[in-house]
Amino acid sequence: MSTARVDYIAPWWTYWLHNFPHINLRLKPVDGSFNPQEENYQQSLIFLVCVVAAGLGLNLLFLAIYLGCLCCCRSDEEDEEETKRPRSCCVTWTAVIAGLLCCAAVGVGFYGNSEMNDGVYQLTYSLYHANHTLKGVNTLVSGTMDSMQGSLKQHLARLDEIFAMRGDYIQTLRFMQQMADNIILQLTGLPDWGQTKVDLAKIADQTNYVEYYRWLTYLLLLILDLVICLVACLGLAKQSRWLLTTMMTFGVLTLILSWASLGVDTATAVGTSDFCVAPDKFIMNLTHSGISTDIVHYYLYCSQSMPNPFQQALTIYQRSVTTMQIQIQGLLQFAVPMFPTAERDLLGIQKLLNGSEASLHQLTALLDCRSLHKDYLDALIGVCYDGVEGLLYLSLFSLLAATAFCAMLCAIPRAWRHFDNRDRDYDDIDEEDPFNPQARRIASHNPVRGQIHSFCSYSSSMGSQSSLQPPAQAVSNAPVSEYMNQSVLFGGNPRYENVPLIGRGSPPPSYSPSMRATYLSVTDDQLRHTGSDLQV
Repeated sequence: MSTARVDYIAPWWTYWLHNFPHINLRLKPVDGSFNPQEENYQQSLIFLVCVVAAGLGLNLLFLAIYLGCLCCCRSDEEDEEETKRPRSCCVTWTAVIAGLLCCAAVGVGFYGNSEMNDGVYQLTYSLYHANHTLKGVNTLVSGTMDSMQGSLKQHLARLDEIFAMRGDYIQTLRFMQQMADNIILQLTGLPDWGQTKVDLAKIADQTNYVEYYRWLTYLLLLILDLVICLVACLGLAKQSRWLLTTMMTFGVLTLILSWASLGVDTATAVGTSDFCVAPDKFIMNLTHSGISTDIVHYYLYCSQSMPNPFQQALTIYQRSVTTMQIQIQGLLQFAVPMFPTAERDLLGIQKLLNGSEASLHQLTALLDCRSLHKDYLDALIGVCYDGVEGLLYLSLFSLLAATAFCAMLCAIPRAWRHFDNRDRDYDDIDEEDPFNPQARRIASHNPVRGQIHSFCSYSSSMGSQSSLQPPAQAVSNAPVSEYMNQSVLFGGNPRYENVPLIGRGSPPPSYSPSMRATYLSVTDDQLRHTGSDLQV
């Protein structure tokens, strides 16, 4: 019963990726079978990268148009004042969404990078183990053939001289030589794995080398994305222009890198999925020139219904060794008493045959399909499950990162305009306005300036003094703004009115004790000084 299709079933995402259109650079569909040496297939993967590059171009074009419209199409100041708060909220929410997308992208990227690394590690481990098995087979075969062609022939040549007078013993030696030649013939029929075009150890070394730098590159890219996101949020919170300018520059660079990684990951995932859908077909095409089809099928499927292609050779090997051992036992028993000098060579041949028998058992175990088939399945699972899954997560990371940085690049200029509007509003405020917090701080730090009253303050205070006298018609037309300035001059206690409500038909006001004391403390010198200031 065949177990190959039960042991390995390609995951659904490999079929989904395999169904992506395969189009060469001449915009003609090509076969989706994995064939990296074929030019049209290479162009179909390059076409996917070009599609992603076109997406990058559209993204940059959109950003350029958006920034151009933002700089050129400025609305009126009244409209800006009416919509300032909604736009400020829009900028805030855009920055928040961009930050969340960036954090989610970094998390997905770390997981995908780890999955990809695990899959490649499992692949290289399987390749190294399979290479160790094949090298063991070659070592046993070459060792046995050397012993048969070298040491055994030397022993038989010396024994031929010793037994020169006994024709029956010479006939036994000829028979043993035939058995040795038979063993050499069977071992020669075994595949020489070293002559194949596929060097598993070299492939594993190159894969490890590429994977290390790929993993390191993505790790640095993930850290860069996270740092840019955090520093951009800090610049928005601190309202720092130089931080935002720097982050916009790095944001454009990271946006380009995100699209580039998306193109590479997509093409790699599609190519790997083409292999994972039909891995047996590719391996058969790769090894058809160096290894027999029956042997490749035997290791790819490892089915109990399939005959072992090495069974006949191993059986003949076993029978030949057994026959030679029997012949050596007979010569040791009957020839040594008559030819004592032959004992050394006979024991040497016996030791050689025992070693060959041990090599036969090891060779039988190594040539069994279960070991190499397990390595094959482990490699497929590492590539097609963990590897392709990691590539999909890395593609999702690139897409989320590109979206996040695109939103960030749209939000930063809006925030910049918001900062400019805020600064312009602050510049329009009069520093002499007593309700301006900045003016209060200046007055508190500069007591001399705080003692210099404005024209409105003096006129208001004169009006307030005269309002204490019964005839208070002289200041009945004092402006309301002059009365409001008295809140700074007299402490601004909310329980009392600092200025009489003259000319408004209001009931008599109540005066605070501090206000009354301030009125009474105004000297004639101050009034005289006020008069001179007004004349000037």
